[in-house]
Amino acid sequence: MELDIKTVDRVLRYSSIDIVTQAASNLNVEVYIVGGYVRDLFLERKCKDIDFVCLGSGIALANEVGKLLGTKPVVFKNFGTASLRYKEFELEFVGARKESYRKDSRNPIVEDGTLEEDQKRRDFTINSLAISLNKGSRGELIDPFGGVQHLKEKMIKTPLDPGITFSEDPLRMMRAIRFASQLNFDIDAETFDAISEYKGRIGIVSQERITDELNKIILSPVPSYGFKLLFYSGLLPLIFPEMQALHGVDKIDGKTHKDNFFHTLQVLDNIAEVTDDLWLRWAAILHDIAKPATKRFLKGHGFTFHGHEDKGARMVPGIFRKMKLPLGHQMNFVAKLVRLHLRPIALVKEDITDSALRRVLFEAGDDIDSLMKLCKADITSKNDQKVKKYLRNFELVEQKLIEVEEKDSVRNFQPPLSGEEIMEYFNLMPSKVVGVIKEEIKESIIEGRINNNKEEAWQLMIDMGAKLGLKKEA
Repeated sequence: MELDIKTVDRVLRYSSIDIVTQAASNLNVEVYIVGGYVRDLFLERKCKDIDFVCLGSGIALANEVGKLLGTKPVVFKNFGTASLRYKEFELEFVGARKESYRKDSRNPIVEDGTLEEDQKRRDFTINSLAISLNKGSRGELIDPFGGVQHLKEKMIKTPLDPGITFSEDPLRMMRAIRFASQLNFDIDAETFDAISEYKGRIGIVSQERITDELNKIILSPVPSYGFKLLFYSGLLPLIFPEMQALHGVDKIDGKTHKDNFFHTLQVLDNIAEVTDDLWLRWAAILHDIAKPATKRFLKGHGFTFHGHEDKGARMVPGIFRKMKLPLGHQMNFVAKLVRLHLRPIALVKEDITDSALRRVLFEAGDDIDSLMKLCKADITSKNDQKVKKYLRNFELVEQKLIEVEEKDSVRNFQPPLSGEEIMEYFNLMPSKVVGVIKEEIKESIIEGRINNNKEEAWQLMIDMGAKLGLKKEA
């Protein structure tokens, strides 16, 4: 793995980088590209965030770059940093720093430092790489901690003693696991041991920062890898106890159940193969979240988790609030899929009736395709033939759903008659009886007793009115 001079030269000719070089020259300060952008050059990954470190004021350099670009940077005076957008790039500026930490806070005490001191304070060796933009050394790679070698080895390792690194800034424990999961890297043994040792320090990190890293793990190519690292390091019960509770297998009278933690990870990996949708991946994580709370053992039958889908859906808002996840349509989407995730599977197991299909379409609405993806991902077994059989049956269910929707139009079903029309016909005020008639019309359409049109709904309304002793207003 080498970064040849042609590649460096091509990169350094980006107009944004040339402008930064010019700005640094105007201020007579040294400047370097450092961190993730350099790492991703070696990994041949696209990176639109470029971090610049200068031996001086990062804010002053950002202001000078802003002048040359005709724009104004966003300044974070308390942190001594500034940023601005240029075309598709986010440019970040900071002066070289050394940091020290108080035991009860992850906010550092920051002082001016050398480039080496700045590289020392970074989280991992692969993020400590720097490229000079200065006259006489332009394009030179500065790699004091063997970051390039660790990229070759696919290894996450801290520049300094990992105990110090994680104790001072505990979020780096989450970041180590996130990078390992995103890049499919190993974590150095000493570094991983330090995560286990200092895991309790995660308590001083804000929930928002933890959740941001967790979401990046969830969006990684094989997210189960990141969750296994969280599990084996001991971080998982501290940041996500509900998921930790899925782990374990009980045995009574020779009967057991599957480990719902590892089953959930398999479902998550399955869904990750077909979608990058964060919220669909969250639905996979939470689809069985209530199994520990609903687990029962029935003599002669075995373990049951009756009602776990409904209880799980009710647990979603609390988990989202605690995790500082959005409480709007994303939360409602996840809760809906958790509540409905057994419904299509039940259709596979039995003779498919149109009424059952209409009911699933009605309840899922526009989320039916996401629901079907989740249900297919939920088919896990060591028996490949069993999995193939279920997936074949799912294809039949999907075809039937298409046919029923084309015929009956019940996805996002809107009643053919409004409550206002019912009230006007019978001269009623808003009342329970109006709701009874509307519900009967809806159920009759879903069950196939009448077609989804106004004429048949109108006749049913009249018939219902007669049964309830209602008459048309003269």
